[in-house]
Amino acid sequence: MEFINEDLLRYSEEHTSPESELLHKINRQTHLSVLKPRMLSGHQQGRLLSMFSKMIRPQQILEIGTYTGYSALCMAEGLQPGGTLHTVDKNEELEDRVRGYFDESGWGPQLKLYMGNALEIVPTIDAVFDLVFIDADKINYTHYYDMVIDKVRSGGYIIADNVLWSGKVLEKYRKKLDEDTKAVIDFNRKVHQDPRVENILLPVRDGLLIARKI
Repeated sequence: MEFINEDLLRYSEEHTSPESELLHKINRQTHLSVLKPRMLSGHQQGRLLSMFSKMIRPQQILEIGTYTGYSALCMAEGLQPGGTLHTVDKNEELEDRVRGYFDESGWGPQLKLYMGNALEIVPTIDAVFDLVFIDADKINYTHYYDMVIDKVRSGGYIIADNVLWSGKVLEKYRKKLDEDTKAVIDFNRKVHQDPRVENILLPVRDGLLIARKI
């Protein structure tokens, strides 16, 4: 579901700072050779994640759902010296590709890639996070949120992708709810009603929910 027409979207992207050569390479190679390239954050959302990270100036970032590493490298642009970005994914077929991109980026020593189930891995990471980005299986969004909320510092941020789920969150589409759609709706409601955070849902691409821990 596109939220603005193609001409306005193109104009918006033309007036957005360009992605780096490496990010452009990841973008192109993902679309050429990886399944479901729409999962990539892409140019405009990537610049937004970079901007958020540069404003937050995080020492510790957690990403749940690495895919091909594009969003991780965008957030790494705001990572402070001595800080660490932890990113978790279960797709072992992409591991070598992601590690190669990370090494090429120059941030390699600050980027930790974990392969496996995030629900098992994240509790073992000894860190308090300034920024968390959730972009993985929608069924577990609520579980991921519950898992990380106490590991985020006061004033820290949780960002979740795909929270508009191609528009299927709207009431008029709810007669035949699939499990993913129900999970996204439940997640949005949970965060919106959580007194521990203040939140805003932005209609960027497929929707970004941004929650700041009070």
